[in-house]
Amino acid sequence: MKALFFDLDGTLTDSRPGIFRCIEYALEKMQVPTPPESELQACLGPPLQESFARLLNTENLRDIDKAVQLYRDRFEVKGIYENAVYPDIESTLMALQKRFRLYVVTSKPEKYAVKIIAHFSLDSFFQQVYGSYPDGRLANKTDLIKHVLSSEALAAEAAIMIGDRHHDISGARNNGVTSIGAAYGYGSVEELNAAGANKISHSPKQLVEIIHHLTEE
Repeated sequence: MKALFFDLDGTLTDSRPGIFRCIEYALEKMQVPTPPESELQACLGPPLQESFARLLNTENLRDIDKAVQLYRDRFEVKGIYENAVYPDIESTLMALQKRFRLYVVTSKPEKYAVKIIAHFSLDSFFQQVYGSYPDGRLANKTDLIKHVLSSEALAAEAAIMIGDRHHDISGARNNGVTSIGAAYGYGSVEELNAAGANKISHSPKQLVEIIHHLTEE
């Protein structure tokens, strides 16, 4: 039975409001001007450390770590719930669960991902939720997917990664895993294709058709 790896933000849930508000909170506390939302869009997907290094225009780890901690101070209380499940996700997962083993594979810290999945009552669909450590380890999707394959004793050809940003697609490609770009999320079709996505899905419903086609080839 094949395993399906689902990214969280931008693939299962629309977490944009919480992410933006927590970034704004952290920057305000550090007395750094908040860029327009059009620029914050690039923060949807990458590890926080990477985003804050760019937003603060610094490589100073102390400043980056301070911003990440401020972000998490608000996220743990409010931001984690400023979130919504995409339409048709539950029915999509229900259909796929009959034939595949499902996993959450996200750069978000694992403890938050577990809470979010449980909060939206999606936990019954997934075998396991995999995320990063608080110190940033496994935030890189290549490292994380490699870790999941090893932990679950899965061959690369037995897995499919579904995600909305180039990090998901390149992380899958670097591990020899087939990927599906979730174009209904935060990344564009152009971004996903440029990263090397094997297929593009424009809606959660379309995922079912694409996955069945891939696994029957």
